[in-house]
Amino acid sequence: MAKDWHDPDDAPDLSAAKWQKKLATTAVKRGRPRLANPKISTTIRLDADVLAKFQARGPRWQSRINAALREWLAKKAG
Repeated sequence: MAKDWHDPDDAPDLSAAKWQKKLATTAVKRGRPRLANPKISTTIRLDADVLAKFQARGPRWQSRINAALREWLAKKAG
């Protein structure tokens, strides 16, 4: 194998001047994108049987409780 062969899949040398400049001027974004209407963490006390029914239907039970409360509010407002 020739010594001057370069694997195109190799990671670039990030210590090179062109990469140092790019790294210095690029904003770092971490985590998930911010939501327009983020949810608020809270604590609510529910009867055990009510919670069990929501949880029995599987994942996203908190979202189903949120939807049920939203539906109740819509009926009360209208």
